[in-house]
Amino acid sequence: MNRPRRDALQRIKDHLSAFRDELETLRDEESEYRNNMPEKLQNSEKNERAGTAVESLSCSMDNLDEAIDSIETACE
Repeated sequence: MNRPRRDALQRIKDHLSAFRDELETLRDEESEYRNNMPEKLQNSEKNERAGTAVESLSCSMDNLDEAIDSIETACE
């Protein structure tokens, strides 16, 4: 792979890493929100939706990690 394409892939990787970091921050905030819900809401739909959001954000982070790894492999 030539230098310009490697540089372009590096820029994409950097953007994906930044997006992953933002998702991690949001996931952590949602998880903290869920963990600090009042006891009366622990078994509520609201708590369940927050749990689903945490799981979905974690899955998104995993997918971005895979994309980043694939880009690194392509640049080798």
